[in-house]
Amino acid sequence: MISRRDFLQASMAATAIVGASGFGEWGRLAAQQALSQDQLLEFETFGNVSLIHVTDIHAQLKPIYFREPEINLGVGANKGVVPHITGADFRRAYGIDDGSAAHYALTYDDFSALARAYGRMGGLDRVATVVNAIRAARPDALLLDGGDTWHGSYTCYQTEGQDVVNVMNALRPDAMTFHWEFTLGSDRVREIVGDLPFAALGQNIFDAEWDEPAEDFAPYQFFERGGAKIAVIGQAFPYMPIANPGWMFPEYSFGIRDERMQEMVDEVRSQSADLVVCLSHNGFDVDKSMAGKVTGIDVILSGHTHDALPEPVLVGETIIIASGSNGKFVSRVDLDVRDGRMMGFRHKLIPIFADVITPDAEVAALIDAERAPFVEQLTEVVGTTADDTLLYRRGNFNGSWDDLICQALLEEREADIALSPGVRWGPSILPGQDITREDIWNVTSMTYPNAYRTEMTGEFLKIVMEDVADNIFNEDPYYQQGGDMVRVGGMGYRIDISRPIGDRISDMTLLRTGEAIDPAKSYTVAGWASVNESTEGPPIWDVVESYIKRQGTVSVAPNASVTVTGL
Repeated sequence: MISRRDFLQASMAATAIVGASGFGEWGRLAAQQALSQDQLLEFETFGNVSLIHVTDIHAQLKPIYFREPEINLGVGANKGVVPHITGADFRRAYGIDDGSAAHYALTYDDFSALARAYGRMGGLDRVATVVNAIRAARPDALLLDGGDTWHGSYTCYQTEGQDVVNVMNALRPDAMTFHWEFTLGSDRVREIVGDLPFAALGQNIFDAEWDEPAEDFAPYQFFERGGAKIAVIGQAFPYMPIANPGWMFPEYSFGIRDERMQEMVDEVRSQSADLVVCLSHNGFDVDKSMAGKVTGIDVILSGHTHDALPEPVLVGETIIIASGSNGKFVSRVDLDVRDGRMMGFRHKLIPIFADVITPDAEVAALIDAERAPFVEQLTEVVGTTADDTLLYRRGNFNGSWDDLICQALLEEREADIALSPGVRWGPSILPGQDITREDIWNVTSMTYPNAYRTEMTGEFLKIVMEDVADNIFNEDPYYQQGGDMVRVGGMGYRIDISRPIGDRISDMTLLRTGEAIDPAKSYTVAGWASVNESTEGPPIWDVVESYIKRQGTVSVAPNASVTVTGL
C-alpha cells in the first residue's frame, strides 16, 4: 500500500510534469505576442477543492514593473535551495528557457530588455479577471489574502488604507491575515476589520496585557467546499514589535506561537476538519521550519518574503505555496480531499501579464474612482532615469532604488553616512523612464517616514549592522526577523555570512575619505523608518523628491561598496 507521503510525492512529480510543459505554456514562450489569456489561465480542474492565493500586494492597484532579486542567500539547511537560488540557476532548476516569459517574470537578469517586450505585471483589475475565471470553473473556490495588502502607495497612505480595502472587497476574499496593516495604527486596523465582509485571521495575535488571544481576530475559520470541511488558520507576521514600531499597536503581541498552532490544528481536526490550510505571513524559511514542527497542516500559503515558486515545496506531508508579491502572480491549488485527508493536488502559479489579461471592467472602474482625487499628484513627473539606470529594490545587500535614497539622504540631510531599511516592497523603474511622485511613494510610503539626522559612533554603527545581519543570516529561521540587509550610503563594509553575530561585519570604511570607521569617533548619520516614537525630520518622500528634482536625470552607478564572503 502506498503511504500518504509517497502519494503526495507522486502528486508533486505529476505537478512538476505539468510545470515542465511550460507552467501552462507561459514558461517557454519567447515573446509577449505568443502569450494569450487562455494559455495563462489553462488548468485542468482536479479534485473537489480549489484555493486561490494572493499575498504581499503592497497596495499596488495598477500594473507595475518588479525585478526579482539577484542575490537571495540561504544559510544552514536552506543554503542553495529554493527560494535561495536566482537567475540562471533558478531557470535551470525549473526548466525555464532564456528569454521566455517565465525568465522575465521569475528572475532578474536581462530585466530591462525583457520588460520592454513583455510589459508590466499585476493590477488588481487583472487579478480580478483571473479570480473570476477560476470561480467560473470552480464556483466555491476559496480566495485567501496573505497580508501586506493595505500598505505601500500614495493613495493608500492618503486614505489610511481605504482605497485598497474597497478594491479588495470587490474581489470577495474569504479570509486574510496581516503584517504592515498594523502600521496604520491599532485603532484604524480595528475600524477596518470591524467592517470586513470576510474573516480576519491570526492565531498568533494576542492581547499584550492579558496574554490571551485578541478578540478582534479569529484564530481560524471553517468553510464547507466541495463536500469537504476546510479549516483556514491565520498566521500573522510574528515579529511585529521588532520589525515595526510597537507603539503603533501596543495592545497586541505576536510571535510564531507554534505550540498554539499545533493546538489549533488539533482543535480543528477534532471538529472534523477534512483539510487544514495555514494562511501565513511568516516568510518561506520560517514556514518550512514550522511545517517540520507542527503536524497536521495540509497546505501552507506562504507570504512575507515575496518568493514566487512555480512548484510547491513538500515538508513532511505539508505542501508550501509561494505566490510572489505586488500582484504579479495568483496561485491556484486544486486538491483531492477525501475521507478527511488530502490525497493529491495540482498547482499553478499564474503570471499576471497586464498586456495579455483583460482587465475586469467593474474593478478597473473602481480603481480609477479611488485614484481620481489624487491623479494630479500621482502623475506629476519629478525626474527621469538615465539610459544606464534601472531602479530596483530587491537583493540581500543592495538595490539601486535604495542607493538613490541613500544619496538623497547624504546630500539633502548633509550626512556622512546614510541608512535605508532593507524592505522588499517597491516597484522598479526602467532606464529612460519618467519618475513620477507615485513612483517615489511606491518605495517610501509608510506611516513612520521621518528622515532623521543623528550622531552615531563607529562602535554603535557596527552593532546596528551586526544586529540586522543576524536577522537575515542566523541559521535558525525562527531568528530571522527582518527583510534584507540595511542599505548603506557613504560607507563600505565586508560581511562574512558564515560567522556568528558580532563577527560578521568588518572593514567598515568612510567612502568619501577612504578612512576606516573609527569605533570611538562620531559620524553624522541620516536615515528613515526609525521604529522610535517621536522621530523628527522631513518625510522621506520629500527628501527623495527634492533630490531627484535637483538632479533632473538620475544615474545610479553600480554599488561595489559591500564585499560578501562566507558563501
